[in-house]
Amino acid sequence: MVNNRLEITTICPDAENSLFTIESSEIEAQRAAAVAAASAADQHRTLPRIKILGTGGTIASKGASSSQTAGYHVDLTIQELLESIPDISAVCEIEYEQLCNVDSKDINEEILFKIYRAVSDSLQSFDGIVITHGTDTMAETAFFIESTIDFGELPVVFVGSMRPSTSVSADGPMNLYQAICIASDSKSRGRGVLVSLNDQISSGYYITKTNANSLESFNVRQGYLGNFFNNEVHYYYPPSKPLGCHKFKLRLEDSSPAPKLPTVCIVYAHQAMDSELIDIVAERCEGMVVAALGAGTLPEIVNTRCLAQDIPMVFSKRAMDGMVPNANLPKSADKSKCNIIASGYLNPEKSRILLQLCLAKKYTMEETRHVFCGVYGG
Repeated sequence: MVNNRLEITTICPDAENSLFTIESSEIEAQRAAAVAAASAADQHRTLPRIKILGTGGTIASKGASSSQTAGYHVDLTIQELLESIPDISAVCEIEYEQLCNVDSKDINEEILFKIYRAVSDSLQSFDGIVITHGTDTMAETAFFIESTIDFGELPVVFVGSMRPSTSVSADGPMNLYQAICIASDSKSRGRGVLVSLNDQISSGYYITKTNANSLESFNVRQGYLGNFFNNEVHYYYPPSKPLGCHKFKLRLEDSSPAPKLPTVCIVYAHQAMDSELIDIVAERCEGMVVAALGAGTLPEIVNTRCLAQDIPMVFSKRAMDGMVPNANLPKSADKSKCNIIASGYLNPEKSRILLQLCLAKKYTMEETRHVFCGVYGG
């Protein structure tokens, strides 16, 4: 029997919110001139130009012995890392810049915007960008860069390692070599932010660290795009960018200090959760993300506290995979004032960044809900 009440919808059928709008301004005219100049220069060279931005991480770390794989410290510069990889002079021309040299747990907003500026400044002068980064928060930085920079067809590749450079089987040199080759390959164009790790090429928008120790630490369903094998880049699909990725124009001036993003905290749900935690956190934040149980469920008393807040509340999930649908959200008596949004496929960390960007742009609740709708939510 046909069910006439059943409606099948397409998630984010329009590309409107995943594109930057070209605006008529002096800045845009200058950018167009720079693109034209870069294109003219391209005609006189054959090898792609790759910019490497160093931030630190395990890939730039040293241990006390060749068997130590924990408790190491960041110590190597980009120049020292490049000395450990095969000769790539036949693959591309390289320039590098050391932005910082820290463990990725220490990546804060100041460093995040430093990476943002460095990528933005390199867009018109290079054919690809490689960013060395610690794996612990790599997914967050990659998501932020994907959401805030219009890099067109240019490949931006994040790379790290799970073992320090002094390990008897360090994975950093091969990962870096592969990342440079991937950024240099024309097949990498038009795919958005990429992550190169352990022979795997993944989407920076979807990638999540799933294992704290294994070399195969970025093993997720969404965003597995291809592999690197025997000096060959293999993609499974034609070039495309993440569907529903909302683009935010930050418009930072070079001379201005890094702006402070609105405060958004993540609350981790658990059995016998104290509902008063919601009130305590809400007093200090402009938005909140709840890593909820299952596919977005919480005890009713906690739901009631969430509905009573005056700030946006995003329901994400503790589980590494899966999604939070609208159907699992608590219902408000006054639907016009509901402050709760489903995160869709986004994990709590990425939901936090997306909500911060929405708040920074002073989006209304409905506009914010529409942004999260891109990855199924709202």
